[in-house]
Amino acid sequence: MKTSILLAVILIVIGIAALGYQGISYTTREKVVDIGPLTMTADKTRTIPLPPIIGGLALVGGIALLVMGRKNT
Repeated sequence: MKTSILLAVILIVIGIAALGYQGISYTTREKVVDIGPLTMTADKTRTIPLPPIIGGLALVGGIALLVMGRKNT
């Protein structure tokens, strides 16, 4: 398999995933109170948004690479 076709497939998968999920979520644990032996923590969920344009560009770029790779073969 040529590298351009492999890269095209990877871009298509990333594009579909970015369009489907719309963001990456992760959880952090922060100390709220730390008084002697008493410690309280809080879990906070944060999200890194992925604009749909990024997913669309990756998808279109992957399809374009796939078509170009097929023509050169």
